[in-house]
Amino acid sequence: MGNHGWGGNPPATDDEARQRIIDATARVIDRRGVAKTSLSDVASELGVTRQTVYRHVGSLPAAVSLVAWQGAEAFVDRMIAHLQGSVDPAEAVVEGFLFCLRTVPSDPRLSLLLQLGDAEAFSRTATAPDILAYGAEKLRLFPVDWSAGGVADTDLPGLAEMILRLLISMLQNPFDPPRPEAEVRAFLERWLAPALRR
Repeated sequence: MGNHGWGGNPPATDDEARQRIIDATARVIDRRGVAKTSLSDVASELGVTRQTVYRHVGSLPAAVSLVAWQGAEAFVDRMIAHLQGSVDPAEAVVEGFLFCLRTVPSDPRLSLLLQLGDAEAFSRTATAPDILAYGAEKLRLFPVDWSAGGVADTDLPGLAEMILRLLISMLQNPFDPPRPEAEVRAFLERWLAPALRR
């Protein structure tokens, strides 16, 4: 790694550089908003060139996506707490899905994905292999007995992908006109829940 820029304190590894860029992106977004943030702003924040930022994280939408996904941990903790008391895997998935639909648009980090205005980048990021593996790992934390519901541990990555793909679709293209949550619940219970009750 080169010794130029970085405020005179260059990162020791590529992973450290990437994390510094993610942190700088978050700071700039907090000050300026996502719509007014550019790759140049992030580079200036760090005292590096745009090319350095691009080399470590790619485009601005990719950097914003990384900021959003790093904010996912606290969000998932809140969702798991919300699901306490669920027993049936299908019920837990429907409730978790509704929690996401209700909460993601107003979450300060996750809502960044919706503000990008780049649906393709959002979809690509959300269905990348590492995000799907992360989703499967979080499903393992749901307070349900997946195997008792007929869902094997090896099924969880596929379930995570199905949930994320459907969630992305519903977040990017909400019901028009908007539907009451009871109607959305009925929709999910009719079409999503049966896949988990084999």
